[in-house]
Amino acid sequence: MPKITYITFDETQYDVEAKEGATVMETAIKNGVPGIEAECGGACSCATCHVYVDEAWAEKTGEPGAMEEDMLDFAQDADERSRLSCQIKVTDELDGLVVRIPESQA
Repeated sequence: MPKITYITFDETQYDVEAKEGATVMETAIKNGVPGIEAECGGACSCATCHVYVDEAWAEKTGEPGAMEEDMLDFAQDADERSRLSCQIKVTDELDGLVVRIPESQA
């Protein structure tokens, strides 16, 4: 199973095993990672699952699609590392992925 590391704004680290095919958001919710609210349930319509993808993983997670880009406009403190975790599908290639949760979602 791929492992994902979630790091909160206060540097608390959550290392969790993810099921291939799930999303980074679903994995966070299932494992009780704080700061990932996912109010829309993963429909890419709320930006409450905003994360910063660690620079080393940007290429493997890919670029946000048009709909995700539009929703990121609503995410507080979004920058070039920003993604909606509901839009990142877990694959074996993402084993070791590191994402940071913004302080605004604490």
